[in-house]
Amino acid sequence: MRLNCFDLVEPVPELNQPHALAIIQPWTDVSNVGSLVLSRLETYLDAKELGKLAQPGDFFDFTRYRPTLIRKENSSEVIVPNTTITYGITHGTQPGSHDFIFLRLLEPHMQSEAYVDSVIELFKNFGVKRYCLLGSMFDMVPYTRPLLVTGNASNPELQNELALVNVRHSDYQGTTSILSLIGSRASLLGIETCSMIVHLPNYLTMEEDYRGEKRLMEVISFLYGFTLPKEDMEKANEQEEQVRLIAEQMLKKDPRLG
Repeated sequence: MRLNCFDLVEPVPELNQPHALAIIQPWTDVSNVGSLVLSRLETYLDAKELGKLAQPGDFFDFTRYRPTLIRKENSSEVIVPNTTITYGITHGTQPGSHDFIFLRLLEPHMQSEAYVDSVIELFKNFGVKRYCLLGSMFDMVPYTRPLLVTGNASNPELQNELALVNVRHSDYQGTTSILSLIGSRASLLGIETCSMIVHLPNYLTMEEDYRGEKRLMEVISFLYGFTLPKEDMEKANEQEEQVRLIAEQMLKKDPRLG
């Protein structure tokens, strides 16, 4: 089924007042924290494919988002970068229960307005009740303290919920992604919106930051009850220990850093 610029699976599932959780790549997915979180949530709910852009080349420059060549025994396959959407069914029977839509949004290089329009039409089609932007960014934050999470919500009740798990209200102004329009457009439609961005030390870059995943999952767990898998918790603890050892070595070389 074609819905604006998206091709959706058929039969199209019926979803119960879904909440849409999204990441924006690469803008706020440093060290793959948002990707890790979405993958864990998809696994938790045994998420299924919902759709993808029918013609990703209408929006993306493939000299910037390079396709990937995969060799197989007697053939090869080219994986083209795309925005992908999955869904998870909770089978909730209590009042206020809802399903989930997960979006991996690649930032567009062209036709951005049509891209945003298509996401908004997707929300309308499935009756999305809440849109949450998840992610991570590098910042001048110390490794010795719990990772900072900032975010905003479209209503005081949700903002207060975020504050209970130490999410600091963001007063950022400046350069942003064109996909920020999704949140503002969704809010105008009466869809509840919020953001949760974890701040990572910019001097400790990792390909996959499980400490960031752990911190962001603490917030999501408070809101939705999801838990971080044991193996990822162990990886986060291992990274904490690695960071501590690196910091000790740095202080020995230059005590002024303390």
